[in-house]
Amino acid sequence: LIGRLMFELPEEMGLIAIAVRQTQGKGRGGNVWLSPVGCALSTLHITIPLHSNLGQRIPFIQHLVSLAVVESVRSIPGYEEIDLRVKWPNDIYYSDLMKLGGVLVNSTLIETTFHILIGFGFNVNNSNPTICINDLVTKFNKEEGTKLKALTADCLIARTVTVLERLIDIFQEKGPNGVLPRYYKYWIHSGKQVRLHNEEGPIAWIVGIDDYGFLQVHEEGKGVESVHPDGNSFDMLRNLIVPK
Repeated sequence: LIGRLMFELPEEMGLIAIAVRQTQGKGRGGNVWLSPVGCALSTLHITIPLHSNLGQRIPFIQHLVSLAVVESVRSIPGYEEIDLRVKWPNDIYYSDLMKLGGVLVNSTLIETTFHILIGFGFNVNNSNPTICINDLVTKFNKEEGTKLKALTADCLIARTVTVLERLIDIFQEKGPNGVLPRYYKYWIHSGKQVRLHNEEGPIAWIVGIDDYGFLQVHEEGKGVESVHPDGNSFDMLRNLIVPK
């Protein structure tokens, strides 16, 4: 629906489609995305000028959206310690234990404008198939003796889009360094080990992401290098490759 409409709209007009239920949800690489009732499910259309900070670093959009989802919860007074985090490149996690959301970005360049379709889905009030945000709220209330209220999908979609708009403005003004401190605050990777090339490949340590949104790792004796997913793994961090 949005794919048909997005080229007909004035540039200043935003467009979002929100589903209570999806029957044909899509994940990265053609994977199926399960979408029971209780998920926050939406596709957002935005435009980004090619000759802008973000237009020159389009892969960063998925990181900004993942961060916006996490901050949509953790920026609410009282909910700051709900253990919602980002996993590179496009997942939302409970701690580093369990996935409860994901982001899928498609971009089309028309003349000097990127038309970006951002699909995001995250579990708000559905404990299956993994875990949901309200499970984390219930757990926090039990452990801390608090009485935080359950959150709703429509509230968190609205908050996510609002936070994303601010993050894009900051990125356009200041570049990656304007948002990376906030991203690192919530990501799960600092100091973690990965294998390069294959399961028996050399060990490297994750140090951050570079100016274009790719992962940076430190391999002993080789310094810091940027790496890309191999394109085949279900887990994007299982096998990483160093581009030639």
